[in-house]
Amino acid sequence: MADKHTGACFCGAVEIEVTGAPEAMGYCHCRSCRSWSAGPVNAFTLWKPANVKVTKGAEFVGRFMKTPVSDRQFCTKCGGHLMTDHPPLGLTDVLRADHPEPPLRTGRACELCRDGAAHEGRTAQAEGFPGGVGRIR
Repeated sequence: MADKHTGACFCGAVEIEVTGAPEAMGYCHCRSCRSWSAGPVNAFTLWKPANVKVTKGAEFVGRFMKTPVSDRQFCTKCGGHLMTDHPPLGLTDVLRADHPEPPLRTGRACELCRDGAAHEGRTAQAEGFPGGVGRIR
């Protein structure tokens, strides 16, 4: 049986389940991620889309797509951030705060941002990232 991890938005109206192991995990502090997360750094876990499922409250999932690389999703009831689809990468970023398991592999996963927080585009360096590199905005 595959590992299952569940999480929810701030108010609990939307629940998410991830199955198996993440493709990569780490931290990002680019301008876009800092603005989206409202924090100085964003912990992320990247999953194959087939391993991410909204199990409750799909009718409350809103979307905002600032760029073709990041389709951000949030709860329309509480505004809580849920996940970000990255269509060109074939991955979904489920926010770390929404599911506290599995343990974050610090030391094995590097920062997504290579050049600090000043630049918009980033080269992905997280361990396990398909092809080793990708661009995220």
